[in-house]
Amino acid sequence: MRYNRQIILPEVGEKGQQKLGQAKVLIIGAGGLGAAILPYLAAAGIGEIGIIDDDAIEISNLQRQVIYKSDAVGKSKALEAKEMALSLNPSIQINAITETLNAKNALELFEYYDIMVDATDNLQTKYLINDACVVTNKPFVYGSIYKFQGQLSVFNYQNGPTYRCLFPDEFANSKNCVDAGVMGISVGIIGMFQANEVLKMVLGIGNVLSGELLIYNMLTNDQQKFELVKTNFTPLKQLDFEKKYNAVENTTVEITANEALEQINNPEVLFLDVRNEDEFPKISLPNAIQIPLAGLEDNLSDLDLNKKLLVYCQSGIRSKRAVEILKNHSFSKVQSIAGGALKLEGVIATNTISI
Repeated sequence: MRYNRQIILPEVGEKGQQKLGQAKVLIIGAGGLGAAILPYLAAAGIGEIGIIDDDAIEISNLQRQVIYKSDAVGKSKALEAKEMALSLNPSIQINAITETLNAKNALELFEYYDIMVDATDNLQTKYLINDACVVTNKPFVYGSIYKFQGQLSVFNYQNGPTYRCLFPDEFANSKNCVDAGVMGISVGIIGMFQANEVLKMVLGIGNVLSGELLIYNMLTNDQQKFELVKTNFTPLKQLDFEKKYNAVENTTVEITANEALEQINNPEVLFLDVRNEDEFPKISLPNAIQIPLAGLEDNLSDLDLNKKLLVYCQSGIRSKRAVEILKNHSFSKVQSIAGGALKLEGVIATNTISI
């Protein structure tokens, strides 16, 4: 029998296995964390798993997103993840959602699933997950990686602390693994910790990591736990949630790397690289300037108010912050290049572009 080795555990048994089979879990992100979480939840027999991600597999993903093969580069992460999970356990249901999580779909998805698992590296998305969980009264398992350090907690579980209790400032600057670098084993360790929290919640066993933050150091194997206190903030209602996040999404103006590179010879367009000077890959464009984000406000005089600015960083996170800064200083024609320098490099490498 497929699940025999866990059913013989007194804490699981036949009843526990039935609970696993009836559970519905949504994994948000099919990157490094998702690639560690999904196989173990599928193998354990979670009855229905959703995996939402609108991204395609890139060669640089394979170092840590170990469920994908080299010949899958260019294909949908969500669809390839579904295929992998079903080959591992064809008796469960996998729902591949090939879109980004946003204000339009979050509440409907969260109402359907029992537990949300944050497998993202995007700060804004983490706040969206948190707030949607508060509105729908659902728990979510948080995981995050910074270089050789991992963080883990469970938020909004049985009226426990939320993500905003730990990180109240949603406008803080934060680097993701693309910007800061990461070892593949790091996301594997934290992802399996996250899967473990899901199984404990479904089975009703052990101590769920609610009200605590676990910090794990990959280099020393040190683990530290910190207590979290629930703050007295007013949770968003559904109408407030939709207003807040629809407004954010409507003001974030993005352009694809393909669309941006079509304008490389336009004299009215200036590409603005807000990365630090030591970051790779180097992108050489005829109409470009580099001003690191940290010094952008001090060097606005280097930019022409009349030109259209196409802003990029490493992956598309810092460039959004740069767009906000520029718009606050009367730069009206500004767009962030989705995917940043990594996407630009990929488009340049696979297309014949005159630069």
